[in-house]
Amino acid sequence: MTINEQPSAPREQAAPDPASEEASEQTAPQPARPVALITGVGRSIGIGAGIARQLAASGWDVAFTYWTPCDRRMEWGAEDGAAAAIARELEDAGARTATIEADLTAPDAPTLIFDEAEQRLGPVTALVLSHAESVDSGILDTTVEAFDRHFAVNARASWLLIREYGLRFRGEPGAGTGRIVALTSDHTVDNLPYGASKGALDRITLAAAHELAHLGVTANVINPGPVDTGWMTGDLREAIARGTPLGRLGTPQDTAHLVDFLCSPQGQWVNGQLLKSNGGAAS
Repeated sequence: MTINEQPSAPREQAAPDPASEEASEQTAPQPARPVALITGVGRSIGIGAGIARQLAASGWDVAFTYWTPCDRRMEWGAEDGAAAAIARELEDAGARTATIEADLTAPDAPTLIFDEAEQRLGPVTALVLSHAESVDSGILDTTVEAFDRHFAVNARASWLLIREYGLRFRGEPGAGTGRIVALTSDHTVDNLPYGASKGALDRITLAAAHELAHLGVTANVINPGPVDTGWMTGDLREAIARGTPLGRLGTPQDTAHLVDFLCSPQGQWVNGQLLKSNGGAAS
C-alpha cells in the first residue's frame, strides 16, 4: 500500500463541544420546501388567497398568478396592492413567493408562467387552478365574445397549464408526489358560459388523472359550492345559508383545508375524483 493509505495511529477522542454542535445544527442546510403554483390569487378574501395561506403554513413555497384587468371588470373591482400584501403574508409564514400577473386568455401565458415560477422558486410540485372567468348570462343573452373568453380562461388555459406541468414534472415515477387540483362549479342557471366551461375543466382534469398517473401525479376537482368571498348580496347570503344543512356559508378556509389534504402525502390515494366540499348544499 502507499503511504497515503497507511492507517493513522489511534488517538484520544476529544469530548464533544456542545456549543459547536449547536452551531452545526443552526447552520445545517434545511430540506427544500416543495413549490405550489396557484392561479387566481388576486383578492385577499378570495379562495385562491386562502389556499395560498394554507399551503404556506403547511411548508410550501408559493408562486401565484393574478390579472388586475379581470378584477376591474367585476362588480367588486380590483384590490390595489393585494398581490404584494398576500405575498408578504406568505413570506411571514416562512414561504418564498413569486407573484406573476398573467392574462390567461393568451395561449402562451401558461409557458411564461411556468418559466417564471421555475426560475424564481424551482420545479413545481403542485398545480392548483383557482382562476375563473365568470360573467352572468344565459342561453339567450350570452355573446359569442363572452362564450369564447370563458372557454379560453376556464378551459383552454387550464388544459395548457396542466399540459405544461406534465411536460416539466420531474418527480420520481410511482412516488405519488405530484398534485393537480382544480376548482369547479355546477352553476348553470343564468351562468351558461361559466358552467359550460367549468364542465370542460372537469373533463380535462379527470383526463390528467389517468394520463399523468405514470409520473406519480394525481389530479382531482373540487366543487366548493357557494363561498363567501364578498360577491353575494345580503339576501342571497341568507338564502344560501338557510339552504345549507350546516346553516352557514362556505369559506375560503373550507376549500383550502381540502386542497391542503390532497396536496399532502396523506392525499396520494385520492385520484380522478370530483369532490363536493359544500356543506351538503343542494345543487
